[in-house]
Amino acid sequence: MIDKFYKKYTNISDPVTLIETVDPSDTEDLDSVSRAISVTGSGTVKVTTVGETVGIIYVAAGAVYPIRVSRIWNSDTTATGIVSLS
Repeated sequence: MIDKFYKKYTNISDPVTLIETVDPSDTEDLDSVSRAISVTGSGTVKVTTVGETVGIIYVAAGAVYPIRVSRIWNSDTTATGIVSLS
């Protein structure tokens, strides 16, 4: 298969090229900083943003949230089926 966009510069607003299942952790950062997150089960997600802000957000299942995070914490996270989009 030919990919016309191979090795092209990716802007933050371009479609995502990597989807990773997230195992929330209070000690480990994500493998890749996200461009957005999504969940299959609504709830709260505690995150550390790339700006090093820690906060808790409520997320609804099926929506895509454009938030750049380096960590998704286990503590205070109740949402399930979390994926990182980058």
